[in-house]
Amino acid sequence: MLFKYRGFDKTGKKAKGTITASSTEEAAQKLRNQNIYYESLTPAKEFSFEVFSKRQMSGEQLSTFSKELSSYLGSGMTILTAVKLMENQHEEEKRYLSFLNSIKTMIDEGKSLYHALNTQKVYTLPEFYLQSLNVAGQSGKMVEVLINMGNFFSAQNKVKKQVKGAMVYPSIIFTVAIAMTAFLITFVVPKITSIFEDTDQELPPITQFVLHISDFLTAHYFALAIGIVFIVAIYKLAYAKSEGFHTLIDTLWLKSPVINTLIQNHELGRFSYILSLMLDSGVAYAQAVKLAAATFGNYALKDLFEKAVIKVMEGNKLSNSLQATKGIKPKRNFMQSLALGEESSEVANILGNISRLYTEENEDRLKILLALLEPAMMLFIGAVVGIIVSAMLLPIFTMTQGLSH
Repeated sequence: MLFKYRGFDKTGKKAKGTITASSTEEAAQKLRNQNIYYESLTPAKEFSFEVFSKRQMSGEQLSTFSKELSSYLGSGMTILTAVKLMENQHEEEKRYLSFLNSIKTMIDEGKSLYHALNTQKVYTLPEFYLQSLNVAGQSGKMVEVLINMGNFFSAQNKVKKQVKGAMVYPSIIFTVAIAMTAFLITFVVPKITSIFEDTDQELPPITQFVLHISDFLTAHYFALAIGIVFIVAIYKLAYAKSEGFHTLIDTLWLKSPVINTLIQNHELGRFSYILSLMLDSGVAYAQAVKLAAATFGNYALKDLFEKAVIKVMEGNKLSNSLQATKGIKPKRNFMQSLALGEESSEVANILGNISRLYTEENEDRLKILLALLEPAMMLFIGAVVGIIVSAMLLPIFTMTQGLSH
């Protein structure tokens, strides 16, 4: 249970904040242990995080938490002092503040950082992240692991922002193209073609085609809009709730000619980086492979690696297990690099290099694709408008030729 308090610390400064406890008496005792003399202590009127499901902690928040904590620990502070400082810096972020307060309370009670993060009820954290910190706490590599984790989540967040930013302009062009086409076909075309209704001349095939589309859209535009929304909603629901459907769609994406390489580079690059991070942190190879395999976003690849993990847990090499498992096969250079790393006991270094290679390759491919996308969409708009204009002008030309004869 979360309590809000106001009071003074032992130096006489005003103190306020939140504290986690099972009762008011326990909260009061904890404040006394921290040398805080409270004037008011009341249950916090906030979300009850135990009632509502946990929210996944964003990559940006994980990066911030890891970098700030590593910076404080690197300067010689204790974990408890570091978390207290972080609380002061994030007073306006209520949920994040509750997260920090929760782990501060448990650390103050003598629990480890891993235990505090694993048992707090505010955010869901990636299992590989928790296990890496668990091993780091035992091996004395906490600062190094936190820095690496902070850099990893920062890089992932940067890639997402770059892709979203790059897609803004093409999305606007596509939306304008659809709106303009719908306006021309629904409102402009019928008015122009009404000129030819009193004539007996036969309209060209292209004009008849555009007119049929115009009539259909005009008569059924509401039903079409509802249908599209319904189909999108059903697709999203099935993709989120049905593992079989999710795997089928992800498999189809992996078989597409251009998108296949982008997806494999992204997924295998992330897997490689996470695996190398955990191995450097001291996590056992079989456990590290199991945790890294759980981070795949593509269900087809995730299914392949999870089947291979069973064999790895039995003592087999991952490269041999992947080769012997049925399903979509990873890229050849990934398989070769993994096999080389397992043979030379340099899996962490080699996969770290593979991750950087795939990241750079994807950046170059995305730049090329986005550069080609803009002219392609302009050509699409030009073709659609050209067809509509041709459909309207051809009858006029035909009528003019008929009058001249």
